[in-house]
Amino acid sequence: MAHPASPFLPILILLLVAAVTAIAILVLSGKVLPLLKPNNPQEAKLRPYECGVAPLQAGARHKYSVKFYLTAMLFILFDVEAAFLLPWAVNFKQALWTFVPMLSFMATLLVGFVYAWGKGAFEWER
Repeated sequence: MAHPASPFLPILILLLVAAVTAIAILVLSGKVLPLLKPNNPQEAKLRPYECGVAPLQAGARHKYSVKFYLTAMLFILFDVEAAFLLPWAVNFKQALWTFVPMLSFMATLLVGFVYAWGKGAFEWER
């Protein structure tokens, strides 16, 4: 009787293909890419550039507005809300008993949203 193939054989093949691909990319990027593109460093190309804005100061000690951090915290708050709300909404029929706790959670977030809106937290410039 023939021995059945191991259930781990597809995983082993995938790992081998990934390793061969990674090695091929490293080898080709070192040998082939310099032939395809010229090495032409210019001062404008070597200058730091991030997020579409050239840096205004030379150094990492630039002070940011508190509005930046407030916006980041509000994003995290409402992102966490979505992370809790989506699985609950998908399994709503199976977890009907969680309706009241989720309603109180959403009401609490709504109060925070109205408070932040009233304080002008969603207006970037005043």
